[in-house]
Amino acid sequence: MFNAVLAAAAAATAVRHASAQPTPTPVIRVSFAEAIQRAQERNPTIAEAASGILRAEGLVQQARAAYRLQVSGSVVSTTLNRGVEFDGATVTPQSQLNAALTADMPILAAAAWARRAQAEDTKAVSELNLAEVKRQIAFATADAYLSILASRRVVETNILARDTAKAHFDLATALERGGTGSRLNAIRAQQQYSTDSGLVEVAQLALYRAQEALGVLIVADGPADAVEEPDFAAQAVAPAGTFSTTNLVRTDLRLFASQQHAAERVLRDSRKEWYPTVDAIFQPSTTYPAQFFLPQNSWRFLLQANIPIFDSGLRGSAKTQRRADVDQTTAALSRALIEANSQVRAAREAVASGERTLATARDAADQAQQVVDITNISFRAGAATNIEVIDAERVARNAGNAVAVAEDQLRRARLELLNALGRFP
Repeated sequence: MFNAVLAAAAAATAVRHASAQPTPTPVIRVSFAEAIQRAQERNPTIAEAASGILRAEGLVQQARAAYRLQVSGSVVSTTLNRGVEFDGATVTPQSQLNAALTADMPILAAAAWARRAQAEDTKAVSELNLAEVKRQIAFATADAYLSILASRRVVETNILARDTAKAHFDLATALERGGTGSRLNAIRAQQQYSTDSGLVEVAQLALYRAQEALGVLIVADGPADAVEEPDFAAQAVAPAGTFSTTNLVRTDLRLFASQQHAAERVLRDSRKEWYPTVDAIFQPSTTYPAQFFLPQNSWRFLLQANIPIFDSGLRGSAKTQRRADVDQTTAALSRALIEANSQVRAAREAVASGERTLATARDAADQAQQVVDITNISFRAGAATNIEVIDAERVARNAGNAVAVAEDQLRRARLELLNALGRFP
């Protein structure tokens, strides 16, 4: 009876511990193309950049409205301390109400027309900025995707090393029990097994963090996992030639060029601020009660011209600032072109070096695994020591991790080459 009570209590405790464990978050599995698409459609950073286009469209509409018909109305109620009379007739009534409309149509407005073109340039810059933000988000998503592949490869390598160390530990323990082994050999094997088990935990945590990073980028409600190996080899073929002002295929280069073009237009349009402006104004009005010398209903038509003559250097200082903006955007474009060509050259070399490094790392990993197999056979035959087996396992594990690193470096080099060439995404 007492044993049954203890069993029931233990079962209840186990149930409580099981219910206290956090429920694992489901992992979303996405392909490479799907991850890029979801990031570009859902990432909040892109929504922030898209708001810039809406703001620029509002500026275009404001600039366009400045040289179109403007109609306004006014109502004025006037009360005097006393009215004015002459020969018994009211010349100016004590209370009077006046209503008027003013229709203003610019006929000549060079500066306003220029501001409309400048606003359209601003909108074009905003659209290119959105494209550049999408490219950056896509590149960050691809980087997170590749991190998952590399982390998974490290996990697999460490699991293989742990399983190999476990098999060696089991063998060393069996030999000790059979009287042909030693306690020292068993402890050494157990130490290697414990070390590899810890490395598996570290690698699995790194993999989970990479999955969480991808989930954040694609706006998923939890971690996201990579399900395929992206094929960059066929796309990462660098053509001959370099980037120039007539060869702007990258969105960032087009953005810099658009900013330069917009600044140059603003500078060119500075002279239009000195042009005269002409407005046609039509003003109908009505007054109640009518005055003695004025009709109740009337209208007038005006042609109003404004000619700038002297402004104490206001427009000249603005032009100096605009010239500085042109110089700044020109320098930014020049720097971006130099960096872009350097990135292409560096990425080409990184791909070639990565291919050679990966081939060498795979050969080293294969050779290290062969050493492990031979050393284990020799250990069973008594021709190798326990230390040699552990050392061979450690070298094989490190060689496997080196392959994972080399594969990741080659993937990233190919991705960087595509990005440098303006072919990604």
